[in-house]
Amino acid sequence: MKVLVTGASGFIGGRLIGRLTAAACKPRALVRGSLSLPGVECVSAALEDAEGLQRACRGMDAIVHCAGHAHAFGEGDGQSGDLHRKINYEATARLAELAAREGVSRFVFLSSVKAAGHDGKAVYDELCQIPPVGAYGESKRMAETALQECGRRTGMGTVVLRLAMTYGRGGRGNLERMAAAIRAGWFPPLPRTAAPRSVLHVDDAVSATLVALVHERAPGRSFIVADPVAYSARQLQDAIRHALGLSELGRGMPAGLLRLAGALGDGAGRLAGLCLPLRSEVVGRLLDAECYSSDRIRAELGWQARMGLRDGIAEMLGQGGVQA
Repeated sequence: MKVLVTGASGFIGGRLIGRLTAAACKPRALVRGSLSLPGVECVSAALEDAEGLQRACRGMDAIVHCAGHAHAFGEGDGQSGDLHRKINYEATARLAELAAREGVSRFVFLSSVKAAGHDGKAVYDELCQIPPVGAYGESKRMAETALQECGRRTGMGTVVLRLAMTYGRGGRGNLERMAAAIRAGWFPPLPRTAAPRSVLHVDDAVSATLVALVHERAPGRSFIVADPVAYSARQLQDAIRHALGLSELGRGMPAGLLRLAGALGDGAGRLAGLCLPLRSEVVGRLLDAECYSSDRIRAELGWQARMGLRDGIAEMLGQGGVQA
């Protein structure tokens, strides 16, 4: 199989390229500028470059679209709304149309659970009707809609994978930032009452992508990809401390005190015109539930995450781990 990977030098795309090569596929990497990847055919083109994208699609059997603009920590929607729309939505729709025109048979889009809304009251699946919150989630939902419409109209097999918060070695997300703060010794002990949230190790994200590339039941479908077990931020903190050889924590800071600190951070940030590290949004990520079900992908494609939390954290910290 000849597979074009966008975002091939990124966190997930880089690992996917390695797995495709090991599986005797022929990956082609879409890169920007003069970037090259050892042993991999590279095509240089920006996501806004229709001619370059069409050249990259030519002769490919499938595409995995990993590239996108992620929500940066401390960045408000007003700062990045245009980028989310242009890169996550418009570029995805453009790439899908060009891929269909070039006869690509399957298009796998790495979306996010943020494309589905969540109010913290239940475990949500692909049928969730709550609208996404924020420019990032909205742009991903718009891209999903455009992609599936393109597939219905052209016959190209389109697959949407909504990834939960993905972590692992080389990542730069919330869990990696937590680990850095714990290493530095200033991360507060979280309460055991923190609610669970869905996560996903990067190796499991890659294995789900490989299944979506070949499974006959995948086209035309959207799937949530997540660890079947959701973990509270306190459980994640404990797992990181265990991997670092640090002592166990006690009860932790009361949730009410953390929320008060977040509210004070909101007020101070408004007065200073800054987005402070400790604010209600951040505290909500640590204390509130955000759980998603991966039952559909398990039932329909036979896929399930296999990386346990302790192994996944160890791999993230560069201490080994088991390949999914």
